[in-house]
Amino acid sequence: MLAFTTLALLYLRYFSIVLIALSSFMVGFDLMDNASELPTSANLMLIYVMYKYFYAIDMMLPISLVFAMIASLVELVRSNALAAYFALGYSKNRMMIPFLSTAGVLIGIYIALHTTNFARANEFADNLRETSEFIRPTSNLFFTHEGNYIYFGNLYPLSKRAEDIRVFTFEGDSLKESLSAKEAVYDNGYWNIQKAHLIRPPSGFDLKAAGLVAEDKENLKVLHDFKPKILDQVYEGKVNFTIGDGLDALKLLKNQNVDVAKITSAMYRIFISPWFAVILMVIFFTYAPVSSRFLNLSFFSFGAILVTLMVWGVLFMLGELSNNKTLIPEMGIIAPIVLLSSVMFWRLGNPLRRVRVKSR
Repeated sequence: MLAFTTLALLYLRYFSIVLIALSSFMVGFDLMDNASELPTSANLMLIYVMYKYFYAIDMMLPISLVFAMIASLVELVRSNALAAYFALGYSKNRMMIPFLSTAGVLIGIYIALHTTNFARANEFADNLRETSEFIRPTSNLFFTHEGNYIYFGNLYPLSKRAEDIRVFTFEGDSLKESLSAKEAVYDNGYWNIQKAHLIRPPSGFDLKAAGLVAEDKENLKVLHDFKPKILDQVYEGKVNFTIGDGLDALKLLKNQNVDVAKITSAMYRIFISPWFAVILMVIFFTYAPVSSRFLNLSFFSFGAILVTLMVWGVLFMLGELSNNKTLIPEMGIIAPIVLLSSVMFWRLGNPLRRVRVKSR
């Protein structure tokens, strides 16, 4: 238990240092790049920096887990603590438990944060820089729902309100009804329209049929369960979903003939992508020397950092290709993690095979 606590605290110390350093570098670079566009208000500027820090943590936390592992290994090898643990009877698998357990808890916290607006921190920061508002209205939304074609002139997700609404209902290939309204408010799972104007065209070319019918309606409810956040994020092509919004969108849109590849990709990147850090931690531990006499520590740390950056960069690139629908999410996100896992299990099994061969 003492060894577990000692190793976990060592790892947490390096993780904190690396995460703060990388996040501060990313935020500082952003401030230098966008200094002329930032709000003049000191309060808004502080909030902007806070949101950028959240976004930096979102980006840098997985890679910080790996860098912290590399730093911890170098510390243990240089101080001969790793050899001492092995001399006391600790196996490599037992030595990995404190690091992997701590990393697993941190990844769990990271995933849990995506149930909140932490996932939208970069969007809020960009809105503050461009308009000095947290959430700006979305304009000219045109989408389909249950065979209807809907147009929103302006959508205000924060106040759950929309302006200049048009709903076109079709029956087969013919327009059945057209609804227009100045305003709608989302409440109790529906978009509530206080006053709407309906137009029904004549059915066919029968001379005896009624002509164009126009009437006013009050207290209409349309678009069941179409939440403002879903409209704002899905139909604007945004990928910074919270877990709740993403799952709601998948549930609502799976039968609406809407391409949900971006939503699926966003969910995979939240739940699956961060685990590449744990996989690389295991791989690097299998390569770690028992003593600095057996391997140049500078070479080991440089190689481990280089491999980490390359893997992280490739995974980020494939994730972006999945978001842009160039690759399907399963190929762009799941397949690379499966490949890394295969390498990890090969490395874990390889030393055991060598031991069996030597014993013969």
